[in-house]
Amino acid sequence: MDYGVSELNLNLNLNLNLRIMIFFTLLFPLLIFPLASPTGQINSNSILVALLDSHYTELAELVEKAMLLQKLEETVANHNITIFAPTNEALDRNLHPDFKHFLLQPANLHSLQTLILSHVVPTPIGYQTLTRHVTTLSNQNLLLAANLTAVDQARVTRPHALTRPDGVIHAIDRLLLPRSVQDDFNRRRTLRSISAVKPEGAPEVDPRTHRLKKSAPPTAAGSPPGLPIYDAMAPGPSLAPAPAPGPGGARRHFNGERQVRDFIDTLLHYGGYNEMADILVNLTSLATEMGRLVSEGYVLTVLAPNDEAMAKLATEQLSEPGAPEQIMYYHIIPEYQTEESMYNAVRRFGKVRYETLRLPHKVVAQEADGSVKFGLGDGSAYLFDPDIYTDGRISVQGIDGVLFPMEEEADRVKPVSRTAQPAAKVVKHRRGKLLETACWMLGTFGQHSRFASCQ
Repeated sequence: MDYGVSELNLNLNLNLNLRIMIFFTLLFPLLIFPLASPTGQINSNSILVALLDSHYTELAELVEKAMLLQKLEETVANHNITIFAPTNEALDRNLHPDFKHFLLQPANLHSLQTLILSHVVPTPIGYQTLTRHVTTLSNQNLLLAANLTAVDQARVTRPHALTRPDGVIHAIDRLLLPRSVQDDFNRRRTLRSISAVKPEGAPEVDPRTHRLKKSAPPTAAGSPPGLPIYDAMAPGPSLAPAPAPGPGGARRHFNGERQVRDFIDTLLHYGGYNEMADILVNLTSLATEMGRLVSEGYVLTVLAPNDEAMAKLATEQLSEPGAPEQIMYYHIIPEYQTEESMYNAVRRFGKVRYETLRLPHKVVAQEADGSVKFGLGDGSAYLFDPDIYTDGRISVQGIDGVLFPMEEEADRVKPVSRTAQPAAKVVKHRRGKLLETACWMLGTFGQHSRFASCQ
């Protein structure tokens, strides 16, 4: 009986020891190799959180618009960083409105990202550092002055403005402008980057992942376009196509891109037509379309409203999708006309209706005060800057108003209202005296009924 109890206790002890051994065997790797903490997780004491909550609101706004928070979070997870932050006063004072408008355009997202990353260094830098050359996240080299009094051309106004365990922020008095961003802005301003190359769409952001969508692979050189030019230019499939091309045709004997660039440059240097040039280049892709048309052999006449006329447009007239294109299409005539040819036409024919690229609408021209007047009523415009640009393919005529399609009331046939007219009095012709006397004499004898003239 005692032997059985001792054997049972021995088995229980063996099972318990086996379980303890298995437990420590499984626990030992976890004690040596702890679970990896998730990367990219930013705590509330991070330098990025301090930047977003600081008084550097202009820089924080640019960081958010550049969609760089995720990239900076990944950098902070691996390195301590140094941010050279321009103050709000420095950005307001040194950042030109045109340059800021350029940075905030979706097509220039890469330039904005390069500019922001040029202010971030993936190493901690203090005012006692001995380093003189550092490389930013945009691969730009910065020159540091002794005791960190200056960074390149910017002066450090407040070193160690914000300090956190994973980074430091130094305040500077101006923007650090990379050479590549400055070149992009200059090319955009002089139209070199958009007039001679195939246009590219603005970057699109995937709303689900908040990341940039990958662009489609480029088509092979010489491949036909996705849409024929008739479908690309016509507002609707039921409308008539564009006019037939002139000499040259599809062999591209004409450099349309260069000619369009020349006439837009002429508008800018002529003065008073900056809004028109901005719409053709920035708000729409008409500059590229016009260059393609001219290369195919088409000729165009552009009625260009001046800046005063464009300023009178309401915001609602330009904010609707496709509204700027429709307005500009109505100001482009698919034929070559000069001031002299249009004036001679209206002097000879009175009213002349010109086809426009906004089919089926036509623009009406007539002679007025020794000039050519387009449109009717309050929406009319006068030709007052003749032949701003004429090269045989493109003609630009300056007008003092923005034209919109409208029906001519004079061409409508108005029904005439019928008023009550008095009945016309029928006047019986009086017969001759001789015939009347003869019938009277015959009547006395009862014979007048034999003659039809006496009845």
